[in-house]
Amino acid sequence: MIQLLFMVLCLEGMVAFLLMVKIGPLRELVMKCLDQVKMRKGTVLTIAGTISAILFSNFISIIKIQNKGAKIGTMTPMDQVLWRTNLLEATLMGFSLFLGFLIDRMHHYLRKLIVLRSSAGCSKKEFERLEKEKLQLKEKADKAAEEVKSSQKEIASLTEALKKVKLESDEKDKRVETAEAHVAALQKQAADLLLEYDRLLEDNQNLQNQAHGYRS
Repeated sequence: MIQLLFMVLCLEGMVAFLLMVKIGPLRELVMKCLDQVKMRKGTVLTIAGTISAILFSNFISIIKIQNKGAKIGTMTPMDQVLWRTNLLEATLMGFSLFLGFLIDRMHHYLRKLIVLRSSAGCSKKEFERLEKEKLQLKEKADKAAEEVKSSQKEIASLTEALKKVKLESDEKDKRVETAEAHVAALQKQAADLLLEYDRLLEDNQNLQNQAHGYRS
């Protein structure tokens, strides 16, 4: 029994050491083995319950031997051997249960740590993707801003050109109005000259008629 408990303690100590210290792929192998063991939870609980019952029985035996020695005043060599054997077995079983509990907790938290690391890796990739998209959006925004500035400059230049064309059109309209007024004035002057010419012709005709009358 004691040799078996020593073997169990050595095995548990080795498992705990491999869980604490990463040596190549051994930790992953131990984690997988513990996953398989935890899938048989009923068997594990049965073994732990059996060891606890034996531990409780050993404590009772130790107490009985101590009480017997207290009544007699001393313990016989056989009682001393039994007391030491039970005490050693109880100690080994206690350490075995403690290491089993420790291994269970280490396995639980290491599994959580693995999940958290994978989640952190996914979050990091997502963060890098978002940063990349942010940079792309920023580049697009800068490009759009440059295009807007270019468009604003073009609009400003077109507005200036339109103003110049409008001014030139207004000046041409004024020149046309001035030319039309000048033409109208010339036409009026020509009409007046024609009237004056007709009057002079009429006067000339009258004078010729009068001169012709005097000659007769």
